[in-house]
Amino acid sequence: MQAEDVKRVGRKQLERDFRSRFSDRPRLFSAPGRANLIGEHTDYNDGWVLPLSIDLRTYVAFRPASKGRIRLYSQNLDSGLETDLEGLERRGEWTDYVIGAVRRMRAEGFDLGGFDLLVDSEIPVGSGLSSSAALQVAAAFALSQGFGLSIDSIHLASLCQQAEIDFVGVRCGIMDQLTSSCGRRDHAILLDCRSLEYERVPLPPELRVVVCNSLVRHSHAEGAYNDRRRECDESVSRLRGLGLEVRALRDVTPQMLERYGPRLPSLLRRRSRHVVTENPRVLEFRRALSDSDLAAAGRLMKASHVSLRDDYQVSCPELNLLVDLAEGIPGVHGSRMMGGGFGGCTVSLVSPTALEEFQSRVGAGYEARFGYRPWIHVCRSVDGVGAE
Repeated sequence: MQAEDVKRVGRKQLERDFRSRFSDRPRLFSAPGRANLIGEHTDYNDGWVLPLSIDLRTYVAFRPASKGRIRLYSQNLDSGLETDLEGLERRGEWTDYVIGAVRRMRAEGFDLGGFDLLVDSEIPVGSGLSSSAALQVAAAFALSQGFGLSIDSIHLASLCQQAEIDFVGVRCGIMDQLTSSCGRRDHAILLDCRSLEYERVPLPPELRVVVCNSLVRHSHAEGAYNDRRRECDESVSRLRGLGLEVRALRDVTPQMLERYGPRLPSLLRRRSRHVVTENPRVLEFRRALSDSDLAAAGRLMKASHVSLRDDYQVSCPELNLLVDLAEGIPGVHGSRMMGGGFGGCTVSLVSPTALEEFQSRVGAGYEARFGYRPWIHVCRSVDGVGAE
C-alpha cells in the first residue's frame, strides 16, 4: 500500500450521505491527524514535543437536533449509536470519543442539545497518527460551532484530552489534541506540555516528512501505554522520597538522574532515562531545523529511537526494521519510531530526490521479512481543525 492508496473523503459525498441518513443538510468540519518529529512519551511528563498536523483528516457532518437526541454514525466502521443527553455511557467503542467530549463540555458548563453526527476519516486507525484525537477534536469543534460556544483552540484541546483520560480511560498527554487543534500549514509545533506555550516552527522546504505504517495495530487503552505513565509517576514519587523537589520527570536533569538513578529500581531507571534524555533532544532538534543541520537532526532521531526501543521498550521488530531500512538509503536524514508504540508508524526525514528509492527499498525490504508491504505516505503539513 503506497501513498496514492490513501482513502480521501469526498465532502459532497459526505453531505449527500448525511442528508440520506438524517434527512437534512449538515455543516462540515474536519481535524487533521499528526506526525511527531521528536519528543515521544514526554507530553504526559510535562516535557517538550515537536509534532506537525498532516494531510490526513477526519471529517464530521453535523447539525443540531431537537428533543435532546444524539445520533452518531461512522462511515468507516459502518456502526452507530442513538442515545440521549442522559444516556451518555461508556461503551468501549469509537463513540466514546464523541460522548466523552460531550460529557466534558457539559461538565464545564457548556449548554449542548441533541445533534446528529456523521464521521468519515482518512486516518488509518491504530497507526499512531492520532485518529482518535482527530475524531474528538473535530466533534468538539463541531459542537462548539453548532451551539454557538466560545472555546479557544487550546481550551478545545485541553477538554478533549481530559475527556480521553476520564471517559475513554487513556492517560494521554495533550500533544495529539493540541496539534490537531492548533496546527498550521508548512509548520511544526514546538510545544511545552506543562505551560501549553507553543511556537510554530517552519519546516525546511528541502525536506519531506514520510510516515511508514507497519500495519501492526495498537491500542493505547489496553494496558501498556498506561503502564508507562504509571512507571513514570512512580519514578517521580521515589525521587521525591529521596528529597528532590520535582513535579514530573521534566524537572529531572541528566545530572540528577546520574546521581540518584542507581537508587531507583532498574526498570524505573530506564523509563526515567528515556524521558530525561528525550527532552533535551527535542530542543536540540528544533535548533538543528533552524540551522538546516540535517545531519544533527538525524542523529537526534536515531538516539530517540534507540532510547524508545531499549529504555522505554515500546518498539517492536516491525518498527525496528522500518528504521533500519530507511537509514541505509542516501538522502534519508533521519528515522525513528513514532507514537505510543507497540506498532503503528515510523517517521523519516527524506530529500525529495530520494522519495522514489525510499518507497521502493523500504517496501521491498519490509515485504521480504514480514510478507506484506508497509503503508507509506509522504506528508504535507496542514492547518488544524476548521470548517469546510
